[in-house]
Amino acid sequence: MTGPATTFCYDLQGQVISISASRADLWPSFDLLLGTLRVSGPVEPDFRVDIVETRELPESPAGKLAFDGEVPEDGHCRLIDGGGTVHLVFPGLQTVSINADGGWAEIRVHPDAKVKWTVLMMVLDAALDAGDQHMLHTAGLTLPGREALVLIHAPSCTGKSTTSLALASQGFGLCSDDAMILKVLAGGGITAWGLPRKVKVHRHTAAMLPFVAPCLGDKWDANGEQAVSLERLAEIIRIEETVGRPVAALFHLARSADAQTRLVPMTRTDAMVALATDNVRTGMTGLLPAQKRRMATIATLVKAVPTFTLEVGANPAEAAPLIRSALAARD
Repeated sequence: MTGPATTFCYDLQGQVISISASRADLWPSFDLLLGTLRVSGPVEPDFRVDIVETRELPESPAGKLAFDGEVPEDGHCRLIDGGGTVHLVFPGLQTVSINADGGWAEIRVHPDAKVKWTVLMMVLDAALDAGDQHMLHTAGLTLPGREALVLIHAPSCTGKSTTSLALASQGFGLCSDDAMILKVLAGGGITAWGLPRKVKVHRHTAAMLPFVAPCLGDKWDANGEQAVSLERLAEIIRIEETVGRPVAALFHLARSADAQTRLVPMTRTDAMVALATDNVRTGMTGLLPAQKRRMATIATLVKAVPTFTLEVGANPAEAAPLIRSALAARD
């Protein structure tokens, strides 16, 4: 690395991660994702990330090959389980080495490349894991008039963002439409907070929920989406602050076969399988330690809260009274 390093720190609800590099534009995605969590002033980080711009990439680290294939958007990569250190290699472009126990990660980037999204999320996962927190692919919304929140899980393109915005129009508060961070408390409870990222609104969502129109522009990306900032959305719905809140229930989102919205109990086993399928990665060497800890968090979650299947029909806002009624009956 040439020249003095630029370092920013971000507070992940008590777990501070530092990002250092010779140029801030080497990690634009980090700041776009975590910018609102940036810490000002000197602070001692719990997890350090160093980004090195270099043509020398360690592409053959020692260890067992855990994955070798394509990842969405980012292309071909290899994951090597080196015991205490895990390595991710994008040949000719960048590598990352992560040591969770040591609280550090090193990203080495070719001068013609920028840090990939897969690398960013892997490092963020490691930093959270080091603080006994785990990111799950779920939406999170606070209940009307309550501090507690509900989690809504579904694979991509099932309608989490549409359902989240529809519920927010009915008095729920939006924590995140896509990524929630969970922590198991010493007493056995579960809290969660939302990653403060932009919400991607699809054309179909905009057509189904006209109240979102004031937040949208005229340009759509290749996927027919627009990324809308939380600040912009706060003009039409309630956006919750980034703090941990108790989890009241878990909903698995599904599309209704007859356009009717309904809520039915879901077995804890089915809920765990659905969450694990979407959130726990397996490889040639089985589950890595961090993935085992994520699985344990999922198991604790489904044991601690009621679980439901939410079948959403033509009008997703109809889910709001169903959720309120189901949880009121349990109070």
